[in-house]
Amino acid sequence: MHLKTLFHIAVAASVTLGASNAFAQSASEEPAYGPELQGFEYPYPVAHYRFSSQGQELEMAYLDVKPAAPNGQTAVLLHGKNFCAATWDGTIKALSGAGYRVIAMDQIGFCKSSKPERYQFTFQQLAGNSRALLASLGIERAIMVGHSTGGMLAMRYALMYPEATDRLVLVDPIGLEDWKARGVPWLSLDGWMQRETRVTADSIRAYERATYYADTWDPSYETWVQMLAGMYRGPDRDAVASSSARLYDMIATQPVFYEFEQIKPPTLLVIGDKDTTAIAKDTAPPEIRKTLGNYPVLGKEAVKRIPHSQLIEFPDLGHSPQIQAPARFHAALLDWLQHPETGKTLVK
Repeated sequence: MHLKTLFHIAVAASVTLGASNAFAQSASEEPAYGPELQGFEYPYPVAHYRFSSQGQELEMAYLDVKPAAPNGQTAVLLHGKNFCAATWDGTIKALSGAGYRVIAMDQIGFCKSSKPERYQFTFQQLAGNSRALLASLGIERAIMVGHSTGGMLAMRYALMYPEATDRLVLVDPIGLEDWKARGVPWLSLDGWMQRETRVTADSIRAYERATYYADTWDPSYETWVQMLAGMYRGPDRDAVASSSARLYDMIATQPVFYEFEQIKPPTLLVIGDKDTTAIAKDTAPPEIRKTLGNYPVLGKEAVKRIPHSQLIEFPDLGHSPQIQAPARFHAALLDWLQHPETGKTLVK
């Protein structure tokens, strides 16, 4: 029997016995997950879209949550670089409770989706994959909601498929500046791979505490630390690291920054002002590094350039307001979706 099959069987058995519960691990029992997050349970049933791309047969995992009282609209949730569809749990509950059908995808290279050894990652390719998945479900138009790297992807999707994008919501999107033009040095794929060898739960936690949650911490955040770190402890960590390195290269070399004026759908930009995210800014000279990731400035500059847009700022929150302050975030999101306005800046 194939080694990966044996691993899947072993993982399934351990889940049945309750030994793989990511919510109840002590420091000495940190979980190890398969390359497609085998062993980590999502809050909703996981479906798979099977398709051929770049000469390979792939599977794209997604959640399809239908509301009890449909309002006829669909919201598509696009996760960030260190996130998965499961990370949208609270937002799925809020949106489906308000009548929206919710599709939350794991992009190729991430989480429960395929991690092909040879794949050219581009935002155009990921947007095309996403469009094909939605078409397979009979969804022609949707509200696109993107967080972090998912924000860059949502913008690319809206630029490629404006007729299929009802509204656009960008939650602390990266790509509000061109890091290369600002002075961040180019990093080769070998360089990105070298950085991947240093990824641990401790390094993930320290980064998320400082950037995602504005130097605050709640025990519930540990679930998402272990979700990511567990794949790096698993038997196919090399495949996970390879996908991650190529995705970082995609993010660093494919800016959407110069196309803001071409975005057509009504757009909501949500910014946690304590966010300081800037990919590989630690490699930049100190005098440049301290100028990067200034989200209070970046948000205001972006909303001036994106037509039909509105900015909502959370002065006390970091990179992940939907996790750090879910009630406040979801109230603002649902209010805008019901009454979209443009040309205003609101402080929540």
